[in-house]
Amino acid sequence: MPFFDLSLEKLYEYYPQRNEPADFDAFWQTTLAETRQRPLEVSFSPLETGLKLIDSYDVRFSGFGGQPIRGWLNLPAGQQNAPLACVVEFIGYGGGRDLAINWLFWAAAGYAHFIMDTRGQGSSWSRGDTPDSEPEGDPHYPGFMTRGIQNPKSYYYRRVFSDAVRAVEAARAHPAVDKNRVAITGGSQGGGITLATAGLTEVQAVLPDVPFLCHYRHATQLVASYPYAEISNYCKVHRDKVETVFETLSYFDGLNFAARAKAPALFSAGLMDDICPSSTVFAAYNHYAGPKQIKTYEYNNHEGGANFQTLEKLNFLQLLWGK
Repeated sequence: MPFFDLSLEKLYEYYPQRNEPADFDAFWQTTLAETRQRPLEVSFSPLETGLKLIDSYDVRFSGFGGQPIRGWLNLPAGQQNAPLACVVEFIGYGGGRDLAINWLFWAAAGYAHFIMDTRGQGSSWSRGDTPDSEPEGDPHYPGFMTRGIQNPKSYYYRRVFSDAVRAVEAARAHPAVDKNRVAITGGSQGGGITLATAGLTEVQAVLPDVPFLCHYRHATQLVASYPYAEISNYCKVHRDKVETVFETLSYFDGLNFAARAKAPALFSAGLMDDICPSSTVFAAYNHYAGPKQIKTYEYNNHEGGANFQTLEKLNFLQLLWGK
């Protein structure tokens, strides 16, 4: 993939106008208040994996609508009551929590690591275990991007972002987690969920990689790749609903959450990324309200920095909180 987006110099200058609904804050305050009316009901069930250096737990907690959300918690062995810094991780589009042994890095580095399963997903590239019990009945293009898109109250990501806020609360409920040292991270969809969560609740570090769910209209007009193409194809058929679609998406745009996020942040972008174009990532980065850094990978597509970026994130947290 050759370069097709803005130059790096222009990316740092790219401050598009945000399309923010007048009731954006009220919408999310009401959504989270309704979600929190139900008890968190978090449980951590010890899981036998055969590993000697990491203790794993099967997690359940109450998300949007009281639906049970699954996850994993991995800890360095024998640290069940230690005050550990915690990394809460959100998963990329179509993936699920899979097996606890797939998530060893952060616990091996001495952190508590909480992984949230994504409701309704987990059959594209890794297995998920959390159904979405509130599917929207309106017609939608196959996938998740247009489920319930004619109204922000019914839109799929209203449920997912609410689940993510509850995931942070669930992680803090474990005695091994230092409530004042919680970082959130994820790549692609996980990066978009990270930005939303950073704008909706207090955390201490924000680590979004090649974030999806940002600057939607620009993305659909710049690339024809999926998952943004789900929106384009929906609009192609529902010609009379284009403005309704983007009005709904304005309640879920990472740019609007970034403008409300205050924790120190480390972003990443692939400058040849044709799935989450670098200008959509920089739009969120440039609007981010807290202290921030971004690492770019000049010749990389949507994989971004991969494990090179994982090491960057580890170094970022070590500098922030100490080793």
